[in-house]
Amino acid sequence: LETSMISYLTGRPSRDLVIAAHQELTRQWWDARSSLFDLFVSELVREEASRGEPEASAKRMALLEGIPILQMNDFVVPLAEILIAAGSIPRESAADALHITIATVHGVDYLLTWNCKHLANAALRHRIQAVVEGAGYACPVICTPEELMED
Repeated sequence: LETSMISYLTGRPSRDLVIAAHQELTRQWWDARSSLFDLFVSELVREEASRGEPEASAKRMALLEGIPILQMNDFVVPLAEILIAAGSIPRESAADALHITIATVHGVDYLLTWNCKHLANAALRHRIQAVVEGAGYACPVICTPEELMED
């Protein structure tokens, strides 16, 4: 799970119709489908979720309780640098590259996110996958909860 998932699950309903729909789809996925998957978050997700307004941060951290944490290791940053150097992820969005590479080096099947700018982006998906696979890894499927629903 990437940080946007946690934020959409715990956040106040948005007045923005698109974000409100994403929040509702996230809740539906969480209620109906999350139990069918082994869920993980990274140290980075926990760190990002802990930021911001104290009450909102407390809700995010409470949701993360009990979800196993994927640790950073010696392979994560070098692979993220390769993604950035290849132009798959902009340098100013290095955290997005880390989300991908943490999931990758731990062999995660799916990286669930609402970050459609750099992560769940059909235009970038093939470039990201090519770089990750070129480095000798299997790329997780980077998708939104809507893409992981079966109905």
